[in-house]
Formats: sequence, C-alpha cells, structure tokens
Amino acid sequence: MSKQDVLGNKVWTVTIQPQGWTCEAQDELSLLEAALLEGIRIPNSCRNGTCRTCMCQMRAGEIRYQIDWPGLSLEEKQEGWILPCVAQACSDVVLDVPAAVKV
Repeated sequence: MSKQDVLGNKVWTVTIQPQGWTCEAQDELSLLEAALLEGIRIPNSCRNGTCRTCMCQMRAGEIRYQIDWPGLSLEEKQEGWILPCVAQACSDVVLDVPAAVKV
C-alpha cells in the first residue's frame, strides 16, 4: 500500500532479500536510486538498462520502466528478472539481490 510524502508523491516500500532490508521508493526514483539513498548498494554500472549488472529477480510487486525496452529478453521478463536501474515501483516490491551490501 502506497504512502505519500510531504509533496504528495506516492511512496512504495522496497524489500531487498535475502537480507530483509527495506527502503522507500518515491514515484520518480528508480529502484536502484531508492536503495542507494538508503545506503543499500545493489551491484550496478551503466544505470541506463544496457549492461545488466543490476539484473535481479522481482519476487513480488509491480514496476514500470523509464525506457521503452530495457536490456532483457521476453523470457527473462516472464521469469521475473528486472533491471532496477531503470525500473520504478508501481506497488510495494520485493527484490532478490543476494549481492546487495549496506554502505
């Protein structure tokens, strides 16, 4: 269930598994940006949806992409793989990111 920040923007909860860490993702931020703002480092490099360094599985939730066709195959999308560097939350989201670290 979304909340709203002081400016009226929707805010969603992102849970990073298996660590169980959470952060808040505002509408305009990518999932990667939201995690980094909370001190959670998801592996990343290009931040534009092409290198696939941040690729992880979404276990629950809904997203939308900031670009028309991120660097994933249709099969990967169907299996739940996403690119958090160009994905924005449309609901609370659970990501499986074993390589995430706190910074």
